[in-house]
Amino acid sequence: MPGLHPSNDTPTREFLDYLVEQNMDRHGPCAMEDILEHIEAEDVDERLDFYEIGDFIYDGIYIADGTGKTLYVNDSFLRITGLTREILIGHRVQDLEAQGVYLNAVTPEVLRQRRPVHSIGESLCNHAKMLITGNPVFDADGQIKLVVVVEREITDFLTMKMELEAIQRKMKTVELGQIKGKREVEHLREEAISKPLVYTSREMQVVVDAIDQVAGFDTTVLIQGETGVGKEVVANQLHMKSPRRDNPFVKLNCTAIPASLLEAELFGYEKGAFTGASSTGKIGLFELADKGTVLLDEIGDMPLELQSKLLRVLQEKEIMRIGGTKPISLDVRIIAATHRDLETLVGAERFRQDLFYRISIFPIRIPPLRERPSDLLALTEHFLKRYNIKYGKSVSVGDDGYAVMRSYGWPGNGRELQNIIERLVLISPPDAVLDENTFSPLYSSGRITAMRDANKGLKAMVADVERRIITSAIADAGSTRKAADLLKVDQSTIVKKAKRLGIPLASRE
Repeated sequence: MPGLHPSNDTPTREFLDYLVEQNMDRHGPCAMEDILEHIEAEDVDERLDFYEIGDFIYDGIYIADGTGKTLYVNDSFLRITGLTREILIGHRVQDLEAQGVYLNAVTPEVLRQRRPVHSIGESLCNHAKMLITGNPVFDADGQIKLVVVVEREITDFLTMKMELEAIQRKMKTVELGQIKGKREVEHLREEAISKPLVYTSREMQVVVDAIDQVAGFDTTVLIQGETGVGKEVVANQLHMKSPRRDNPFVKLNCTAIPASLLEAELFGYEKGAFTGASSTGKIGLFELADKGTVLLDEIGDMPLELQSKLLRVLQEKEIMRIGGTKPISLDVRIIAATHRDLETLVGAERFRQDLFYRISIFPIRIPPLRERPSDLLALTEHFLKRYNIKYGKSVSVGDDGYAVMRSYGWPGNGRELQNIIERLVLISPPDAVLDENTFSPLYSSGRITAMRDANKGLKAMVADVERRIITSAIADAGSTRKAADLLKVDQSTIVKKAKRLGIPLASRE
């Protein structure tokens, strides 16, 4: 930009005093008052060269005449804007703005409004942002003879502001994640109450003992069992009985999310990490579960390339976001669950052997419902109670209904049983007793094993079912008295039926 010509336009002491009054020298490396004190001390002529003084000031200074023609800019103005004096000197600021040299110049507004004007300007040469203040200087007749503009670069400030806003958004995301985690814990408490481990069998007592044994440690647990057998309920119990019970419990079904998105869900990603990524990035489930527990359900379906990254989490206790450059330390307990035979998958090279060893430090196997006949009765009563309350009914199951249920293989285990009981309670009269005719149409032909023998009549088939039920109950309970309590009948009924059905008792009492 132009400088004031020393022979004609060199500023006087009056103008220097004006600059001091405008306080535009407070933030530079050399204050204007210091310059004036130096002038007085050295008795320097008041009509000194303003070029040298202006270049000592850190903020940019721009001076135009009463028509808007550029008269002077200091070195700081050139440094901030990236422009040159050749471009600016002698040219009207209105024309320069029209030519696309910079945006939001204040000089035209100062000339129009005849008062100080503030603005946020931008140099289109280097896209630097500036906080601009323009002030009019009036002559003796009240006409504007000069416009003095002081500018301060705020590009760095705006960058810091955007970075701060990004940090605040991340903090908000973390805060929301913490709130979500707390809600998850509360939901889990309610779920643990509404979905307790209902059992009477010795097989499930072994499972409960295993939960109590390992819940207090951070050991990785592998829960195995068929679909619907109650793996998630066992995981709930593990978390609720652990020291992490008050922290997040995050569940992820590895089959419910496409393989291409699973890594982003688990580990999160930085902004711009891939096409379609959020502009603010995303926190992964592992970070959301920090200090808590992660359940990786159906881990046998996790892609091989992701298994190696999970192994790093288990070994190093840290993750790396997609697109990230710094590892993030975590304190997370991992529970894995699957209905697949992982050892077979390892042999087929579909599951990493080292990961299998790492997650199966403490395996828990949940037996299928068909191997726990006494639990079938307990679960049926539990679901009947729940859905009778829900639908305002008093539906029950008769002996022949239980016989049909016992003869069924229950491939869907407890989840299938729950679904069927709810459906039957919903469609039945308020005081219905569910018998064999109620249950039989629910199953496709040939699925009830007790009915496959066409040579047997109904009584023989019912006798077979009763024999298996009573034999299993006595084996689980250890005596006819406890078996009677289990089956909710008198002890004499158990003894009579055992004799009739040929079940030996002497060795069991």
